[in-house]
Amino acid sequence: MSTTPKKIVAIHGSERARGNTLDVLEHAAKTLAARGVELEIIRLAELRMSPCGPCGDCNSRTVPCTVDDDVPEAVRRMAQADGILYAAPVHGFGTSALMQMFIERSGVGYLRFERPLTNKVAGVIVTGRRYSHTEVHGHLVANVMLNRMILVGSGFPAIVYGNQPGDARHDDEGLEMLDRMLHRMVDMIEVLAEHRELTGRDAMATDKANERDDRWFAARSSPVG
Repeated sequence: MSTTPKKIVAIHGSERARGNTLDVLEHAAKTLAARGVELEIIRLAELRMSPCGPCGDCNSRTVPCTVDDDVPEAVRRMAQADGILYAAPVHGFGTSALMQMFIERSGVGYLRFERPLTNKVAGVIVTGRRYSHTEVHGHLVANVMLNRMILVGSGFPAIVYGNQPGDARHDDEGLEMLDRMLHRMVDMIEVLAEHRELTGRDAMATDKANERDDRWFAARSSPVG
C-alpha cells in the first residue's frame, strides 16, 4: 500500500461563513483524518471570483480564460489533489449561486482544455432544509462525469438535512452516508495509487487530452459551407 500522503480538496459552495455545509465538511475532515487523508477546503465565498462575462468566445477559444481572478489557482489546487468533493447547499430549489458560478468559470474557462481532473476520485455532498436535494445532487454528479472523474458512493447519496445552523450535525443517517462515501473514496484513491506503483502508469488513461483541439471539436465548430 502506498505511504504517500493523500489529499482531497473540497469545494465549499455556500455563501455562509458558518453554516451546515461547513459543519458537514468539518465532519468529513475528521473522518478522512482517521484514514490519514488531509481535507483542504476551498471556500468559494472567500475567493475573488468574477462571473462569466460578455466576451462570448468560450465555445470557440482553444486556450484558457483570461479573466484575472482566483479561479485558476483553485483549479490548480484541485488538479494536485487525489480526490475532489463538491459540497453545496440547496438555494431556491437549485444549486447555490456560488457553486454554479464556479462550475461555469472553472469548467468553461479552464477544465475543458486538458481535463486535469481526469480520474480524480470524486464525491458529492448536498445540504439543505427539505426540498430539491436530489436535483442538486444530480447537477453536481453531471459535472463530475463531464470532468472524467471517478464517482464513488455509499448506496445512498450523501445528502444531509438541516435548516438552522447546526442542524446538519444531528442528521445521523445523512452523516453515516457521508462517512461511507468518504471511506470508499479513500479506498479507491489507494487502489489507483497501488496500480500506479505496480505498473508505472495511471489507470484509465485517455488519449483525448485537449478536447478543444481534437478533430471532433474542430468538425463541430467548422462553419457550414
